[in-house]
Amino acid sequence: MKEFIVEGHEKSLLPDGEWRLVWNDEFDGTELDRSKWDYRLSMMGQRFPGWTDKGVHLDGKSHAVFSLQLENGLPVSSQLQTGYNFMDEPVKPTNFLGNDQQWNIGKLKKSLYTHTFGYYECCCKLQKAPEAWWSAFWLQSPIIGASLDPAESGTEVDIMEYFHAGKSSVHCAFTGGYGQDCSRESTGSAADLDPEVFHRFGLLWDETGYTFYIDGKEDGHIGRYISRRPQFILISTEVQGYRRVGHKPVEKAFELAGKDFFLVDHVRVFDKVSS
Repeated sequence: MKEFIVEGHEKSLLPDGEWRLVWNDEFDGTELDRSKWDYRLSMMGQRFPGWTDKGVHLDGKSHAVFSLQLENGLPVSSQLQTGYNFMDEPVKPTNFLGNDQQWNIGKLKKSLYTHTFGYYECCCKLQKAPEAWWSAFWLQSPIIGASLDPAESGTEVDIMEYFHAGKSSVHCAFTGGYGQDCSRESTGSAADLDPEVFHRFGLLWDETGYTFYIDGKEDGHIGRYISRRPQFILISTEVQGYRRVGHKPVEKAFELAGKDFFLVDHVRVFDKVSS
């Protein structure tokens, strides 16, 4: 691995070769750059009860700080994204050419940033209580599931997910959407992680598939479901429990509002320089 230095920020650890920085956010200042990020509030055509647009602030020390919030007496948190999935937005009744027929999708939005092959890195300090809420760094296609060909319609690539204290989850690739045609493969070692320090989670996405890195060390490869579709970036948190039967947040999350934090120092995207 080789180092890439941005003064005043945590360094990047890149695979061997020559790389060029093509997109980044160092989270400088005190206001989130809304030309780069939007809040994800809906999923699969419904407003999701566990997400808010008030769960991220910049601390003035070049960190995006994610925290649990209480809204209407319930714990919620935030997801940031640079683009949009066409199946997430809620459907609104419309009238097409004077009849009652319509597509069962919501309003389409233009993504802020999408990209294909390259190296993606998030440097972050993990929350202390993943049993209450989890964090993730991942990529998604705007039209995942629109066809059975991942090269055409894309793949969800889970670079980092943190569900269990001190242990990363395996890395995953999903394609075919999130229903009957979903296919999935995973890799990785469930590495030990110290929540007191910043960690670097990276993805090399190229013609051979997806190679994952944790703190500069390779942690698995998936050679299937290779997307050629420009995809968007997500940094997400979510309160445990909302997706289970009953859709209720776990009790531990009520205690941690304003007390547990997920910090992101930077997100960077690099293209390989041709020799």
